[in-house]
Amino acid sequence: MSNTFYTVIAICYVIFGPLLGGLMAGMDRKITARMQGRQGPPLLQPFYDVIKLLSKETVSVNKVQICYFSAYLFFIVTTGVLFFADYDLLMVFFVLTTANVFLVVAATSTNSPYSNIGAQRELLQMMVYEPMTLITAIGVFLASGSFSFTPTEVPIVVKLPGVFVGFLFILVIKLRKHPFDLATSHHAHQEVVKGITTEFSGALYAFDELAAWYENVFLFGMMMMFFITTNPWSILWSFACASVCYFVLILVDNTNARMKWQKMFKNTWIVTSTIGAVNLLILHFFS
Repeated sequence: MSNTFYTVIAICYVIFGPLLGGLMAGMDRKITARMQGRQGPPLLQPFYDVIKLLSKETVSVNKVQICYFSAYLFFIVTTGVLFFADYDLLMVFFVLTTANVFLVVAATSTNSPYSNIGAQRELLQMMVYEPMTLITAIGVFLASGSFSFTPTEVPIVVKLPGVFVGFLFILVIKLRKHPFDLATSHHAHQEVVKGITTEFSGALYAFDELAAWYENVFLFGMMMMFFITTNPWSILWSFACASVCYFVLILVDNTNARMKWQKMFKNTWIVTSTIGAVNLLILHFFS
């Protein structure tokens, strides 16, 4: 595919990313409510919430917090732009990590005990899932011949089933779902306060939701990447497969309780090392 095509996709991501991300959040709420035997909020409720937050007063502890948070939002959007513009996956994951670091720093700059605890848990989660992001980038290189994803005749998930399972495993952390939503949670009953986002209010909290929407669309695109081939119609197939995976993550979210960080470390590293790393070794020595 031409560079112009990827540029158009990246521009569409910037413009329509919040729309798609908000719809994903609304669908998540509806499915969750149905699983719990409830009617649930309207599909567009996330948009109503953000509009309401934008109308509220923004109270920031200091100007540094706003600066760090603005950098977080910028790098989250940049992550998706680089991915959909077909840049090097190593660069994409590096920028994503940079964004998360700025979020942690924004939380710790407030001196709030709850916010600081959330920031510490976020750092723990980063230590857990970062190795798997590196394994994913290496796996794409071995399967397609480039760190910039190049569609092949056969979906790369055929060569990287273990890497794909490991990537889905860390998405439970990235999407802040049970049992690994330690830093903060989208469920109102889960926290007395909102963890790492405790000190975000008004427009600042609205933009935090916006950043989450952008990130979720990027992660959804990452899932689609495993199923896309040189056949243009594979985009529809990959969208369907990614949607099924997203549903599975919602199911996991609603059928598990939160784990302690020690179990998160143990379980995640076992999965990524035994499934992801072994998949890479097999692909390297037997392909």
